[in-house]
Amino acid sequence: MSSPSLTLGYVPGGTPAKWARIWADRHPAVPLVLHPVTAADAADALRAGTIDVALLRLPADTTGLAVIALYEETTVAVVPTDHVLTAVDDIAAADLDGEPILLPLDHVVAWADAPGNPVDHRPETTEDAIELVAAGLGALIVPQSLARLYHRKDLTYRPITDAPTCPVALAFQEGEQPELVEEFIGIVRGRKASSSRGQAEPAPKRSAREKTLAKQAARAAAGKTAAGKVARKPGKAHRGRR
Repeated sequence: MSSPSLTLGYVPGGTPAKWARIWADRHPAVPLVLHPVTAADAADALRAGTIDVALLRLPADTTGLAVIALYEETTVAVVPTDHVLTAVDDIAAADLDGEPILLPLDHVVAWADAPGNPVDHRPETTEDAIELVAAGLGALIVPQSLARLYHRKDLTYRPITDAPTCPVALAFQEGEQPELVEEFIGIVRGRKASSSRGQAEPAPKRSAREKTLAKQAARAAAGKTAAGKVARKPGKAHRGRR
């Protein structure tokens, strides 16, 4: 019989390290297997059972999956370090008008009316597109985490203030979840190790005034009890007459 484990799929730019550390602390005997997946394949890998949970990007085909929204990533433009756009800290979509824009086949930013002029050649991956940006063939619009992942000294990026954000979510198959999946969901949601689902809520802490009043009431009750008792002096027992 194989030992239990949990497989977490994560897309490029995903950052599961924090949750992996917490998992290792709480479940040292149960490995958390980190499994890289492409953004296009993450949902299918879940449905096929290749992975148990996934850190993926939205929008995606989530048929048959339950999804928990986690956070929204800033959308940025990757350009050479000597590009005119690097003169400012952030840019607007209009600043990219007329710029050649690279659209890799694994492009993940859902922006229907994105600015710029799409380059006819579509590189296979975002990593390939980064090489073309460095060669001066165009700019690249990506989530900020991908710009950091593929960072190069000759490239930089600028946030696009009016661009749509890039949602990141945790996904798993619909229905009742195995115990390990439930435990991982709890970690992602910030559930403490000592807590559990369905556990009774602890009694609320009393204020200092409430504690004082409770002590006074206890003393008063003790005083009434003492007053109600009749003290009997010890003495010799008297025998009755015969």
